[in-house]
Amino acid sequence: MAAAQPVVGLIGVGLMGHGIARNVARKGFSLQVLEHPGNQPLDELLSLGAQTCRTPAELAARCDVIILCVTGSPQVEAVLTGGDGVLRQLRPGAIVVDCSTSVPASTERMAQAVQAAGGRFIDAPMTRTAQQAHDGTLNLLVGGDAAVLDAVRPVLASFTETLTHVGPIGAGHRMKLLHNFVSVGSMALLAEATACARGTGMDMQVFHDVLAGGGGAGVALQRLSSFILRDDPSGIAFSVANAAKDLGYYSTMAHDAQATSRIADAAAANLQSQVDAGHGAAMLPELIRLLATDR
Repeated sequence: MAAAQPVVGLIGVGLMGHGIARNVARKGFSLQVLEHPGNQPLDELLSLGAQTCRTPAELAARCDVIILCVTGSPQVEAVLTGGDGVLRQLRPGAIVVDCSTSVPASTERMAQAVQAAGGRFIDAPMTRTAQQAHDGTLNLLVGGDAAVLDAVRPVLASFTETLTHVGPIGAGHRMKLLHNFVSVGSMALLAEATACARGTGMDMQVFHDVLAGGGGAGVALQRLSSFILRDDPSGIAFSVANAAKDLGYYSTMAHDAQATSRIADAAAANLQSQVDAGHGAAMLPELIRLLATDR
């Protein structure tokens, strides 16, 4: 007799989490989602049969696999260990999949807490964008035991294109922070160069084309191109606040490892200054405008 499909719970139905949830439900998994003011509209998910829960504990009591897609380490810790947290009602053997971007030291503590409560844990942060989440073609970077990954692989396959097992628990989040330092750091560098080019009166089409034909070519330029040329921020739906958070996490990880982080610290401080000035909700391409007017 074939094993029954697991019941899947998702906490964090935001831009990325909504795409994950819709693909989990579309592939036939029974889905539970946490009610939260920050959720995207749930109409499509409810039409696919999803049910809602009022607390993380209630969701945990119903689910075999629990996917976390929240802002960062403080939120992960709160939904797992809070008064009505997941660990209060975690089913024996249930698997917690942390798709958030978190500080690896916190990830390792949370994994130990899940295991002490009788569950299993992997960290599986995402790369790519909200559009790929909607399309079910995310990339996952997984840290944890290979047997646990294999047990939950059918669920993860419902919303991914590529899944890379990068090492033990915490390695997924370490790889994600390394990736985002390179990715977000490159966009922050390019935004600063563009702001300078605008301030010196350069023709933006010429500026763009020279970079695209030389050493400035790549994903960072592709994602900022529409803003460089037309002040259109739609190239990537990733906020300045999230960018600042991710580079701050990278700096924390680098400091913990006693690794050099001068460039990361400077980029993180640059982004955080925009958050402190009230611009955290702006999309990352808009950093060009913010820097151009930051006199």
